[in-house]
Amino acid sequence: MSSLLALSNNLADIVEQVGSTVVAVNAGKRVSPSGIHWRDGIIVTSDESLQRYDDITVTLSDGTNIPVTLVGHDASTDVAVFRLQDVELPVAKIGDAKTLKVGHLVLGLARSSEGEIRAAMGAVSVVNGPWRSMSGGNIDQFIRPDITLYSGFAGGPLVDAAGNIVGMNTSGRRGTALTIPATTVNRVIDQLLAKGHIARGYLGLGMQPVRLPKNLKTSLNLTSESGVIVVNVEPNGPADNAGVLIGDVLTEFDGITLKDTAEILALLNNSDRVGKTVPLQIVRAGALVNLTITVGERAVRE
Repeated sequence: MSSLLALSNNLADIVEQVGSTVVAVNAGKRVSPSGIHWRDGIIVTSDESLQRYDDITVTLSDGTNIPVTLVGHDASTDVAVFRLQDVELPVAKIGDAKTLKVGHLVLGLARSSEGEIRAAMGAVSVVNGPWRSMSGGNIDQFIRPDITLYSGFAGGPLVDAAGNIVGMNTSGRRGTALTIPATTVNRVIDQLLAKGHIARGYLGLGMQPVRLPKNLKTSLNLTSESGVIVVNVEPNGPADNAGVLIGDVLTEFDGITLKDTAEILALLNNSDRVGKTVPLQIVRAGALVNLTITVGERAVRE
């Protein structure tokens, strides 16, 4: 048997095996996104591909439509999680996206609303470190597979050559494919199962970036060119309780140098900081002041 034929047969076998964990998610759109039976009774899909969150069904390989209920969703990471009950369905074999290298062959899978499995093959074109989505979500890896996301492929799995699902595919800019890595999907699932929403930090501050004068930088031995000035303090909020005042300039949060408001918002998006007491370095009246602040939890807005 030729090497090419062996590769072709191997890929077809992977599609058949992994495809049994892929469903179509019927959510009121003309083209149904796909979903993955990620854990026993847990379906994940692309949040941005959904038109609604109630009266959702998923289509299985035999064309059967089964109702699912929303566990929760997170627009910032593009992950929506649904619960599937009393249905025996193979569970995905989840791999580690950190094993991916540029040039590795990968498959994107999808299922049509009629129950047909679909596949697209390509190579990994970009693998990079953590990044933050335009909605502020922390994504563990930047993965761009060189595959075409045909209609219905969003929310489906990215599968490596060993048959492991290493992430969930979604659309990037200009329709390019992006993959949310398995570690990010797992983190979102865990939080949604625990709380029904993603916990995000809250300080009770109005802030804006400010440039630090050169003489102030020199006198206080600061390395950053800028900081974050406080323009509003919410009464009885975490910052107010910590002693933060209007006009204070935040230069460090939890030991991390701040340059603008986007940085501090990204740090607060880490749910591990909710409820944690962290050091805060500020400039007040030309002097450095060190405070501690207990990070609150931002109110959920649906």
